[in-house]
Amino acid sequence: MEDRIPLIGEKFPDMEVQTTQGVMKLSDAYHGKWFVLFSHPADFTPVCTTEFVAFQKRIDEFQQLNCELIGLSIDQVFSHIKWIDWIREQLETDITFPIIADDTGQVAQKLGCIHPDKGTNTVRAVFIVDSKGIIRAILYYPQELGRNVDEILRMIKGLQLADKEGVAIPANWPANELIHDGVIIPPAMDVKTAQERKLKYECFDWWFCHKKVVR
Repeated sequence: MEDRIPLIGEKFPDMEVQTTQGVMKLSDAYHGKWFVLFSHPADFTPVCTTEFVAFQKRIDEFQQLNCELIGLSIDQVFSHIKWIDWIREQLETDITFPIIADDTGQVAQKLGCIHPDKGTNTVRAVFIVDSKGIIRAILYYPQELGRNVDEILRMIKGLQLADKEGVAIPANWPANELIHDGVIIPPAMDVKTAQERKLKYECFDWWFCHKKVVR
């Protein structure tokens, strides 16, 4: 079967990987936790360096959401180690999350993270995986555009809230133009529920009801 990016809703492929923090079996390392696996084109490149610093600066926010970080590129572990040493010395930032050393390209191939027109460099992919090991979101960036780490945090917060409350999350939440930090009630599936919705919640109409939640 042709390698492809796994789909949202599928189980994240379990694998044993070599990282800057030793060999890890992902299902064991992140059991009961959310994690963000993000691939980058190469070590010692400017955009990737800015991304790693941005992720590290917000690592406490990820961990408060029961979420860990793990990087990936087709570089040897020695390159990763030297690069994070450089970041520590030159940018005064200590990268504390592991980075997968995929010098054979097997992990990237399994995840569909090698663009046929980009040689052996991994693309900028992001996989948000929940505490049950299910892929909840995938982001895919071109090499010339760095990621917005705050948006990745927002997505995790929104997904966790959607799970907890059984709701949907509006555009630009928590600063939506219509309902601000409110959330959307799933649409009614019968006439009785549609009529009750307008009495129970704030609604623009029976199919668009919303409420506030305590976060």
